[in-house]
Amino acid sequence: MPTPPELVAERIAAVQAEIPASTTLIAVTKQVSVDLMAVAYRMGIRDFGESRVQEAEQKQAQLNLPGITWHLIGHLQRNKAGKALEHFQWIHSLDSLRLAERLDQLAAKAQVMPRLCLQVKLRPDPNKYGWPVDELWQDLPQLDTYKHLRIHGLMAIPPYGLGEDEMQAIFEEAHQLSDKIRQQPWSRIEMNQLSMGMSNDYSLAIASGATMVRLGRTLFGSRPT
Repeated sequence: MPTPPELVAERIAAVQAEIPASTTLIAVTKQVSVDLMAVAYRMGIRDFGESRVQEAEQKQAQLNLPGITWHLIGHLQRNKAGKALEHFQWIHSLDSLRLAERLDQLAAKAQVMPRLCLQVKLRPDPNKYGWPVDELWQDLPQLDTYKHLRIHGLMAIPPYGLGEDEMQAIFEEAHQLSDKIRQQPWSRIEMNQLSMGMSNDYSLAIASGATMVRLGRTLFGSRPT
């Protein structure tokens, strides 16, 4: 059963009052109706996160609201990279050197400069994409050569089923990794964003330095299965 619009507005107001101004609230709208997205927009939300390029494309055509920043937070296949560049200003889920190379080639042709986060996998997890830390360090010099990509930070997602202490440890490791990367003399890579924290753990993520949190269920209720 869809969440009533007035309840969505209440939930958004509560979260907006809770998180610091330095943290960007990204409303995750996978399987959320454009009507409820319009409610979020009226409440001041301007950052929307989608997991699938096609769903975002359809919603953008229906909403047609000014000032929205669209964030791709789901896994991006290389054959969808061109469409992603058309429909998203941010891609949080850059998870391989091959994808980075493809995005750089397409961005050069399209004359765009997408903003990106590197998805890092701080624990083994067969359900998640991303760089293990040692492989990320190996690939960073090559990532720094791509002229049409603006790499701004990291995205981290803990495995499912962890306790609070373990989740917080992962978020703190992500923050420390970001600091270590920032200290290197890169030509293009920046580390000013940490995309981490979802509905069940965003308070822990913010305490550990998250600059962007991605909230769906907390704002819109459970999605249909």
